Amino acid sequence: MNIRKTIICGTISLGILIGSSVPSFAQNATYTVQSGDTFWKIASKYGVSTLSVMNANNANENTILYPGQKITIPLNSQKIHTVVSGDTYWTISQQYGVSFSKLLAANNATVDSWLKIGDKVVIPSEEETGSYLTHIVQAGDTFYLISKKYNVNMNSLMSLNGANENTILYVGQKIKIPKTSTPPAASGPYVTYDNYTVQKGDTPWSISMKFGIPFEELLKANNLNSSSYLNIGDVIKIPVHHVPVKSTPGPQYGELLDWWTEARYVIPLNATFEVVDFYTGRSFKAKRTTGALHADCETLSWADTEAMKSIWGGNFSWLRRPVIIKINGRQIAASATAMPHAGNDAVATDAWADWRSGDYGAGPNYDYIKNNGMDGHFDIHFLNSTRHSDGKVDVEHQKQINIAAGK
Repeated sequence: MNIRKTIICGTISLGILIGSSVPSFAQNATYTVQSGDTFWKIASKYGVSTLSVMNANNANENTILYPGQKITIPLNSQKIHTVVSGDTYWTISQQYGVSFSKLLAANNATVDSWLKIGDKVVIPSEEETGSYLTHIVQAGDTFYLISKKYNVNMNSLMSLNGANENTILYVGQKIKIPKTSTPPAASGPYVTYDNYTVQKGDTPWSISMKFGIPFEELLKANNLNSSSYLNIGDVIKIPVHHVPVKSTPGPQYGELLDWWTEARYVIPLNATFEVVDFYTGRSFKAKRTTGALHADCETLSWADTEAMKSIWGGNFSWLRRPVIIKINGRQIAASATAMPHAGNDAVATDAWADWRSGDYGAGPNYDYIKNNGMDGHFDIHFLNSTRHSDGKVDVEHQKQINIAAGK
């Protein structure tokens, strides 16, 4: 029986009795079963083998787990880190001198995973990760595709993972890859594709907004043009951009991400985030509502607008300041002004402008968020982003971005 298919029902309860406010070593942890848990899911959460968890609880492949049940997690003297304010997987990997990718794999996490204060993070040892590589299953993955990606024999790959032709792969699952394999070349950004089935009311523009990707890119990926119509049930490709985390000189700095290949995908249209002033540490919340050459953003509330103004001396201002954009556990180096502005200059060179008519537009001021104490939007620039007015790089913005990146 495939233990990953065990059926669980009931209510949700969680209890983890490990660690402390400082890093520690632990032999065992006590875990309270949640609805939907299997031995495989729990083992993956702690970065230990399914078999070791089953053995520690005198269980087998036929054992059923019940919500509220207490089970033992053997940690084999693994180091456990308790998350404190400001922690990210990247900073933790630097703190303990472990591979960032191995840390993610040991905690069944991805570069987009969030950490909350009090979370427990398993610090992998060389013994656990030194004999094989780890692949995190993505949407659409099969053992065949993974074997081709790493240039290994599919049957050998399945055997290493205790799998067969009936084994189901789950997104986020960890798969062992023999170290004799060839790791995929993913040192820089790369693109994969998901399928999307067109629903009633969908247009290429609304789909691009829904997934936060450039309109022209969606058209190109599907051999469409700006006049193309979609039918209900059509299946189209959605580009998914994978942007690896970059190192920084210190935890106070942000990743230096190129706007065109990295930053605009890490901070897509409609994304909300925190803007932190590099010099004072004061912050406010904002949303990227438009903009193709850089991010045109709006504050989320009146209080956020007042917080923004206070950073710039109490008034709206065109002064460029270095800022850190906090989003999905990442810190990105940027430069911002605090002057709301409006008009067609904001999208004059935006190739999506033709789609901003009718119900899709926000009016001539491009003011999407109402009652937030400002009309229009303000600018946030990233490495190599350009001005809407002339399509050129703003030298002062780039200077502030480099300050935020510690360059």
